[in-house]
Amino acid sequence: MSKIRIVYDRVRSEEKMLEEKAIELGHDTKMIDAKITQISTESKKTDFDFGYVVLERCVSYFRGLHFTACLEFLDVPVINKFEVANNCGNKMITSLLLKKHHVPTPKTYFSFSSEAALVNLEKIGYPIVIKPIVGSWGRGVIPLKDRETADAIIEVRELSDRPLDRIYYLQEMVKRPPRDIRVIVVGDQVIAAMYRTSSGNFKTNIALGAEPILCEITKELEDVCMKASKAVGGGILGVDIMEDEKRGLVVHEVNNTVEFKGLAKVSKKNIPKEMIDFAIRHVVK
Repeated sequence: MSKIRIVYDRVRSEEKMLEEKAIELGHDTKMIDAKITQISTESKKTDFDFGYVVLERCVSYFRGLHFTACLEFLDVPVINKFEVANNCGNKMITSLLLKKHHVPTPKTYFSFSSEAALVNLEKIGYPIVIKPIVGSWGRGVIPLKDRETADAIIEVRELSDRPLDRIYYLQEMVKRPPRDIRVIVVGDQVIAAMYRTSSGNFKTNIALGAEPILCEITKELEDVCMKASKAVGGGILGVDIMEDEKRGLVVHEVNNTVEFKGLAKVSKKNIPKEMIDFAIRHVVK
């Protein structure tokens, strides 16, 4: 019997599905609340019951990232690794790695002050999309259609006390159908893919009401997703792709603690089972 632990800070449908499937498969399974777990530099692996492997599933990126660092300090196998979580959680780092590893990705521009961002915008032109470098569910992702809109958004950022708002991530507006593609990659396999369609909304997040439709996993889609996975370090990942009218598939995001509730509704494969099996294989050599 394998011992698997699921670390969470909020129990969503995904964590429930993972726990139920792990128990069904006969594994010793426990849920661990990151919010009440205490770890120190004096801690030892034997002080805790982290099992043989941990699936880190915190909603909070920063909580999950730092909890993962603690697990690795204790030599506890964790999926995904700290390096992968860091690479995926910061959109700027993700974009740089995708480009460096020759993964097709939208043109993205970085500025490190509001003044430089406005100069950059005048050079690039409108429309363009501004995104927070850390965030999920489409929050803070805003199309800038003109200078007036840009001035208003940048002014709001300048008034905030959030250090990450001082880093401006500007991405080209990709000409695409009103949908994107979410792909689940587990290890060296593409497990499932779906179109996320949304009528009349710029964003296509399931959390914002987008409809999941099963997407065929073509050789092209598989190749692009595997390249993206390797670029950020591999593991259990969600790869988000847009269909550019001229360039074809372009990867705009890679997710570390990927949500899959919507895709599970239409997937032919059992996504939680694939994730649990991968986690066990990760430690059973």
